[in-house]
Amino acid sequence: MPKTIRELADELGVSKQRIQQIIAKLSASKTPNKEGNRYVLNAQDVKNIKDLMGFDNDKSSTSESTNRLVDYDVYLDVIDSIKEKDEQIKILLEVQKQTQNLLDQQQRLALQDKQLLEEYKAEIKDLKALTMAPHDDGEKEVTSDKQPEPENSTSESQPKPKKWWHFGK
Repeated sequence: MPKTIRELADELGVSKQRIQQIIAKLSASKTPNKEGNRYVLNAQDVKNIKDLMGFDNDKSSTSESTNRLVDYDVYLDVIDSIKEKDEQIKILLEVQKQTQNLLDQQQRLALQDKQLLEEYKAEIKDLKALTMAPHDDGEKEVTSDKQPEPENSTSESQPKPKKWWHFGK
């Protein structure tokens, strides 16, 4: 019963392109017949392709079952690694939530600090206003007492002109 390249590729567990590569490597006497654009593979052609690929008729079923076992082991490994990555993702999401909470707390504290600072500034301004008012009255009295002194000593109160060069002293 003749087979197509696709049927043989599915049977051997390889791609159609790999079968075509093997056919290209066959000698001219072993090359399968073409009907139109398709190769029609008879039993001898299948045997020649399998021989060139290193498959024996008895070993092909054994290697296929071995491939399935290996594939199942790989499948289990992939599932395990996916589970591990899921756990890591959960942990990272939890860490991200904690970090976001800390950031929110920091922002709230900074806002509270800013509000307290504004309150303190307002209190300081009020205290300065209260302390400056009586002090200003005392200064006015003192300045009125001090005014007659400069009038008595006119020569001492006038500053001497300063020169910008000092080497002539």
